[in-house]
Amino acid sequence: MKKLDNIKGFIESSFIDWPGRSCAVLFLGGCNFRCPFCHNHPLVQNPGELVSYPLEEILARLRPLRKWLGGVAVSGGEPTLDPNLPELLKILRGEGFPTKIDTNGSRPRVLARLLADGLLEMVAMDVKNVLVTDKYERCAGVGVDLDEIRKSIELIRKSGIAHEFRMTVLPHYHSRDDIIAWAACLGNDSPRKLQNYDPRSPMYPNLAGAKGFSPDDFAELEQLAYTHRT
Repeated sequence: MKKLDNIKGFIESSFIDWPGRSCAVLFLGGCNFRCPFCHNHPLVQNPGELVSYPLEEILARLRPLRKWLGGVAVSGGEPTLDPNLPELLKILRGEGFPTKIDTNGSRPRVLARLLADGLLEMVAMDVKNVLVTDKYERCAGVGVDLDEIRKSIELIRKSGIAHEFRMTVLPHYHSRDDIIAWAACLGNDSPRKLQNYDPRSPMYPNLAGAKGFSPDDFAELEQLAYTHRT
């Protein structure tokens, strides 16, 4: 088996990472974004310092669970940065596991190849904010080519496979109007999901004491995101 040495985290069974299914989750190191509120920042900032999980050991643990697992989600970090991602997905599918990736959508050409090769059953894309440069880059922590983000959104919408667009929201980064505009850019038929900010261990230490939206305010934002139509 080809050496795949960038698996930096592994969850044997999750009920929240693939809507409607239980799945295992593999986390690949490295990311081209620096989102201030990222909770996986060790994978982003220092992946080389993290222990790698041998794929064969992971597969040995997953094979007995094949009847109960609905698939394997590959997350990160940003998995499309890893040149071995197609090979990893092929191996997982060869073992009988449906596959999903979580992506920030910054590399639509990679995403297009994965879709064209039939390597994915689901894609979840984090669309960080409304597609306005200053708002988006504030959430991504780096410069972002929004045309690439738009291409990924369209690829996913037209892919014919299960998908979901997600956004983590927090006060001072996302407004009510942002949520409405965000939902509008995703079209009428694609599932959307808002996630309230989790203050535990964000990438930017100054956000460690910040609070997410109150339950009532977050419920209102969810209603806007889920019911708005273009």
